[in-house]
Amino acid sequence: MSEHNQALASAFDGQAEKFEFAPVQSDPAALARLVREADLAADCLVLDAGCGPGLVAEAFLNAGHRVVGVDLSTEMIARARRRCAAFGNRARFERLSVTDPSLGGPFDAAVSRYVLHHVDDQPGFIARQVALLRPGGILVLSDHTTDLDPDRSALHEELERGRDKTHTRNLTAGDLVDLFGEAGLIDVRMVEERFTLDFDEWFDRGTPALSKADVRTRLLANPGIRGFHPTLMTGGALRIDCFRAIVRGVKPSAIETTNSQVKAEAGHA
Repeated sequence: MSEHNQALASAFDGQAEKFEFAPVQSDPAALARLVREADLAADCLVLDAGCGPGLVAEAFLNAGHRVVGVDLSTEMIARARRRCAAFGNRARFERLSVTDPSLGGPFDAAVSRYVLHHVDDQPGFIARQVALLRPGGILVLSDHTTDLDPDRSALHEELERGRDKTHTRNLTAGDLVDLFGEAGLIDVRMVEERFTLDFDEWFDRGTPALSKADVRTRLLANPGIRGFHPTLMTGGALRIDCFRAIVRGVKPSAIETTNSQVKAEAGHA
């Protein structure tokens, strides 16, 4: 593994228990929304890229699908196997990177949730999943989003990295859609929804580079970051109001790809 992936695996081995039961991760309504927005046909074979403790996998298994989950963290894979053991051979979990050549397809769908902002090669992460899909397969990605203003987005990233050293880059909702288009996906659609974080719970399950007091002070002084806005509650608790996007795209068939190329060439004639 790369140095970044080794650090990521180690961090999530340590975070696994708190992560599995974190409200933002385990929220049944959010998981149901993800399955609903994926809009898959019956009995799909789904790749869960960065499966964590199996929360997303369990949601898709309960919806009647089959799941192969991969993750860098040994502890996360152990938790996913325990969580989904009742599904028998409909669920399989392996400690692998999504880029590992031993991971074979084709899959009917691939899904990731809260993974992209930990990935150092974000276009490559998307492209690899697309390569593992059959023609007509569905790619679904959910992640939190950031501000359109570059300065506010940069501050958001500094706060995220202060709380968790494995964080790489926040994207706007538009950036996520662009990634799907650049990967050659068609029929791309995106929905964005609000969610909230409790500052203490959020910080305490991270791998911080800065002190908790420092991150709290800087967060309270922020100039109104879209997707990362603090509210000081009665009694001193700190709520963070956030946005997350769910993006869905379809891998085109060879015929659709050829037709698109012909149209593009005709447009330049």
